[in-house]
Amino acid sequence: MKTFLLGSTKRQVLEMIPECRIHKINLGDQVIALVRSQENFHAFQADCPHRGTSLLEGSLSSEHEVICPLHRYRFNLMTGEVKVGSCGNLEIYPTELTQEGLKVFISNDE
Repeated sequence: MKTFLLGSTKRQVLEMIPECRIHKINLGDQVIALVRSQENFHAFQADCPHRGTSLLEGSLSSEHEVICPLHRYRFNLMTGEVKVGSCGNLEIYPTELTQEGLKVFISNDE
């Protein structure tokens, strides 16, 4: 498991990542998507597992789901489970907000 640190303080992270928007985050040579809801962060693969459409252009539902802009497939942001559509689940990356910043954990298999 590889750990990436965003920001240098909790406050800095909360200021630099606005709520309820999908953010593009570069971690090494990988691009992921990140969503903030209050002090909760959800990191996930940036492309839909169905057709590879960028989820960075998707939308968010009030049920903590990301909605793919191509076919409107819906994925649970906490589990990655596909809720509407027929494809594989979304890859989710664990996060931890600390006083030192936001930690994002990426499997070495990525």
